[in-house]
Amino acid sequence: MYQTTRSNLAARARSFGRGRRAAARLASLRIAQTFLAVAAGAAAGALAVAAPAALAADAHHTVVPVDSVKWGPAPPSLPPGAQASALLGSPAKPGPFVLRLRFPHGFVVPPHRHSKDEMVTVISGRFGVSAGERAELAPQKLLPAGSFVHLPAGMPHFAWAEGETVVQINGIGPFDVVYVNPDDDPRKP
Repeated sequence: MYQTTRSNLAARARSFGRGRRAAARLASLRIAQTFLAVAAGAAAGALAVAAPAALAADAHHTVVPVDSVKWGPAPPSLPPGAQASALLGSPAKPGPFVLRLRFPHGFVVPPHRHSKDEMVTVISGRFGVSAGERAELAPQKLLPAGSFVHLPAGMPHFAWAEGETVVQINGIGPFDVVYVNPDDDPRKP
């Protein structure tokens, strides 16, 4: 049986006081932790808002009316006869690019591959594209204007045009063209 004595009461009171002080310190620590967490969250939130805003200040949009498209020689990685217009960026430089290519009737790009994905949209004419290491032109594979083709990185493919054809290539540079047969490469000496 527990007896309540004056010394017992004094000891319990001291113990209770220490517990209250410890609890008060613990509560203060919890408040400080909560404050620091809220402050860190607010700082991170401010940075998350400021970073896109800073990027947006440097960003701009690009508008290219069809009558201002300037045609010139295609990149040397394509056989002679094609024309090109860079609408955005450059396939030779890091970053996104949009390149229009204009091919004369009967133009053929021999089997080749790229180290990055290629996205092709047929703007006008009829465009043939097929996977493989040998060019076998098939009329049933001709795509009309408005068609889209995704060519994964590393996949050998070839292309051809029926009638004057314009395609748009979207990709991420630097963009390479590696011919399956090195003798097909128009850049060779």
